[in-house]
Amino acid sequence: MLEEVVVGDRLDQDRRRYCCQPPDAPLYGALDLGTNNCRLLLATPAGSGFRVIDAFSRITRLGEGLAESGALSEAAMVRTLAALKHCAQRLTQRGVQRVRAVATEACRRASNCAVFLSRIEADTGLAMEIISAEEEARLALAGCAALLDHNPPCGLVFDIGGGSTELIRVCVRPGSAIPEIEAFLSLPFGVVTLAEECGPAIHCPDGYAATVRRLSAVLRRFDADGALTRLAAGARVQMLGTSGTVTTLAGVHLNLSRYNRAAVDGLLMDFNSVAAVSRRLLSATAEERAAHPCIGKERADLVVAGCAILEAICRVWPAGRLRVADRGVREGVLLSMMYADGMHCA
Repeated sequence: MLEEVVVGDRLDQDRRRYCCQPPDAPLYGALDLGTNNCRLLLATPAGSGFRVIDAFSRITRLGEGLAESGALSEAAMVRTLAALKHCAQRLTQRGVQRVRAVATEACRRASNCAVFLSRIEADTGLAMEIISAEEEARLALAGCAALLDHNPPCGLVFDIGGGSTELIRVCVRPGSAIPEIEAFLSLPFGVVTLAEECGPAIHCPDGYAATVRRLSAVLRRFDADGALTRLAAGARVQMLGTSGTVTTLAGVHLNLSRYNRAAVDGLLMDFNSVAAVSRRLLSATAEERAAHPCIGKERADLVVAGCAILEAICRVWPAGRLRVADRGVREGVLLSMMYADGMHCA
């Protein structure tokens, strides 16, 4: 069976591969409807994990204008419905036995979300589940936990989304598949909301610097006594980022001619490299950002906002390096369903 991943509306050839699916293997589907993206992942249990059979991702900007209006716009809903219809068709064509479809920050905030969910079910047959920010963080952690080490045991996992940013302090214990969550905070800014709030100012050096300072002050609420900052400064905290921002910056850092998940997932980036890529993208024109194969026109006006959030995180917790995860909520959804069904996955 062919795995096929769409980034924006482009087929990413580097992520095409053939997979063997036993005829009796149960097929699971995980759909993650975020503020900026609609993502689908289909997989079967395999050994200690799962084998990906099919995947799809499209930028829909569901949360466009939400911060100002408090409601999902008709244009955003139409774009998202088109992507969801495509997902529903794939689920039907593949004969998926188990599906969980979750919606996150945009749907949590929108005053007209109930109406939109009714439209989704009527038009596609998909029953979307709005999950809390804490559940979103738990699923993201489950999806990327395999990239965490046992030493040091203290970890900071962060997910820079379209409408929110989740911070999770974890303790990694040997023999435990999922780290223990010690603290969690969801902050109401992501790449879409921050880009809309700041406007063109964030693409100017002074406006960008002011935004990083402001975000740093907000992020410090997660570490009021400074204990995590001190651990990070002593290289006693491992940092793991899961989001389009960190994967995009990793692709730019590696100078990839086209996005390659195998090269990005699990990559260690030092903070100097993060800062260098951020400055490179800040100084680039919108056209130059859009022309980069790891960014594209759909992300060109959002990536600098992501850089500002990431740079603020690195400033507050100076661990010196971070690991990049091209995995998260969808993988966590798949694993949670497989665990519930008694599959031997880790």
